[in-house]
Amino acid sequence: MDDLRAQFPVLERLAYLNAGSNGPVPQPALDAVSESLRWQATEGRGDKAHFEENSNRIDHLRGRIAAVLGCEVAELALTGSTTDGVNAVLNALDLGRGDDVLTSDEEHPGVLAPLAALRDRRGVRVRMVPFTELAGEVRPDTRLVACSHVSWKTGLVVDSEALAATGALVLLDGAQGLGAVRTRVAELRCDFYAASGQKWLCGPNGIGYLYARAELAQALPSPWPNYGVLTDSSTPFELPLYPDARRFSIGFPAPHHVEWAISALDVLERRGLEAIHARACDLAVRLAARLGDRVTPRGASTLVSWHDPDPEAAVERLRGEGFVVRNLPRTPYVRASTGAWNSEDEIERLAGSATR
Repeated sequence: MDDLRAQFPVLERLAYLNAGSNGPVPQPALDAVSESLRWQATEGRGDKAHFEENSNRIDHLRGRIAAVLGCEVAELALTGSTTDGVNAVLNALDLGRGDDVLTSDEEHPGVLAPLAALRDRRGVRVRMVPFTELAGEVRPDTRLVACSHVSWKTGLVVDSEALAATGALVLLDGAQGLGAVRTRVAELRCDFYAASGQKWLCGPNGIGYLYARAELAQALPSPWPNYGVLTDSSTPFELPLYPDARRFSIGFPAPHHVEWAISALDVLERRGLEAIHARACDLAVRLAARLGDRVTPRGASTLVSWHDPDPEAAVERLRGEGFVVRNLPRTPYVRASTGAWNSEDEIERLAGSATR
């Protein structure tokens, strides 16, 4: 993977192991952003040609991500983040008093805060159960299961097959899934999949992706109507919504962010996403083995969390030694996010430094 490593300038200085927060930025993405901004500055950004080109590039990006997820382009919306996707689904579904919504004890605030708002605003009953017991806790009145594809805390992977068999709607938080592990929505059998662009896909902050199963998308309302969800902007008061997942979209991402996202995806796909997934997961297995029984139980993912008596201090110490990792607030964990761009030497050195 030396050819992939060479695309990321940060790796010349640091062992970057925190794609679970923000992925490293590839040089071609920096070049694409610079060129887009240069074009906007010199050619202007207010004429019809500019808007049409931006719209075309947005559709191109939607198509590229849909291919990664294995869904139809019509089932893919652009949002601003994973949490935007979660909120879009929760606001669109007709959930109310007496409905049961299930989540887990390992969820990110980007899932829990929207669920808490749903509980307080609509009187929905939200139950929190152990991550590994989700499927068994689904009841006849459970309308929705909202949980992680990959736990941000431990790297455990949800049993999506068991969840699908329950008959409840399933919303997966894919923040630690998309770009890190195989994420074919037909295999996951989920109804909604919300993910981020800035993590494992190495894109910009401010772009997210939401898959919504076709028959559900066309039947649900737009959770935040805006210019971008209308098929005809000349008749907005008639609310002519797109008959697909685009009705969940949030505005228009900046042109240079779109170019960044596309360019970063080019870098990754040139090496092959399946190979990138396999390499990153193999490095995580290697790191977990070297750290031994300090590692919390995990799944076939790219996250490794280990116990430390002072996680925050450990992260600062490791940064001083050239490692970018993170601590998880209100947990005893330090977490590393392995990527295909990492080397075996970095993994060995991190394990040695973490256990000193």
